[in-house]
Amino acid sequence: MEGDEEMSALAHEAWLVAHAPPREAVVFPAGGPSGFTVDDWLKLPEIHQRIELIDGSFVVSPSATSLHALCAGGLRNILNAAARAAGSDLAVIEAFNIEVVGDGFIPDVVVLPRPLVLANMTVVAASEVAAVAEVVSAGPGNHKRDYQDKPPKYAAAGIPVFIRVEIEGADFPRVEVLELGADGYETVTQAKPGETVTLSEPFPVSFDPADLLHS
Repeated sequence: MEGDEEMSALAHEAWLVAHAPPREAVVFPAGGPSGFTVDDWLKLPEIHQRIELIDGSFVVSPSATSLHALCAGGLRNILNAAARAAGSDLAVIEAFNIEVVGDGFIPDVVVLPRPLVLANMTVVAASEVAAVAEVVSAGPGNHKRDYQDKPPKYAAAGIPVFIRVEIEGADFPRVEVLELGADGYETVTQAKPGETVTLSEPFPVSFDPADLLHS
């Protein structure tokens, strides 16, 4: 996800956290003995930083870098065009709240039924979600969350498709598609620029990862 300057607030702290640039500050409520809950998460004010609830703690990330935002927007455009071409009633949106088995995540891209989007909801259950995508930003914290922490939780919640976009290193962006199997997510395709990523679910789509930079 976004830059690796995040801070994590434990449930007993209830302290003031400020982030650069110093435009906003978040006062976290006091959590219960088992940590913060989804209800606590939903009561937080809307700010430019992204706040997720992971294992009872709030994880705060600054705004996305330009490359991260470009790839997330490019993926959204490609998937949205494919959904329309397939006549699907699914919509593709960016950075939306989903409840994932007691956690509160904000994937970079979310695919869910259009009626839920039109209903102007604040959060949806993972059971309503057809696919999620995460764009991995620099830093060990971001890498761990998008490779180790979040995928098993998305899988346990029953989200059928997980897309991961890597923007670090050579040959970026690289795209990996995982689909839900009997034992969790299984990689079904991966590609770098000049190659082709093909998905059959939640609707047919094929694209060159390089297209994320130009859509």
